[in-house]
Amino acid sequence: MKKLGLTLLTVMVLAPTLSYASCESVKADIQQKIIQNGVAESAFSLDVVPNDQAEQQGGLVVGHCENDQQKIVYKRTGDDNTGTSSQSVSP
Repeated sequence: MKKLGLTLLTVMVLAPTLSYASCESVKADIQQKIIQNGVAESAFSLDVVPNDQAEQQGGLVVGHCENDQQKIVYKRTGDDNTGTSSQSVSP
């Protein structure tokens, strides 16, 4: 879970430099970074939405594209097959 948080933080910091890139290339870069941090591809979704609809998606904005006209929204799907658990286990 810490890796996911660090990944999302990194993406949000780098997102302004990617604002002029195409939405599909930015989305693919973000997706690869999340997967490289151990999150299964089936455990999340990334959606490109207009700025005014970003808050209605119920996820976390992790990037933007098309000159800041579109937002990329991250959502967990609950289908985590990574074998790791985000819950703490008490001894």
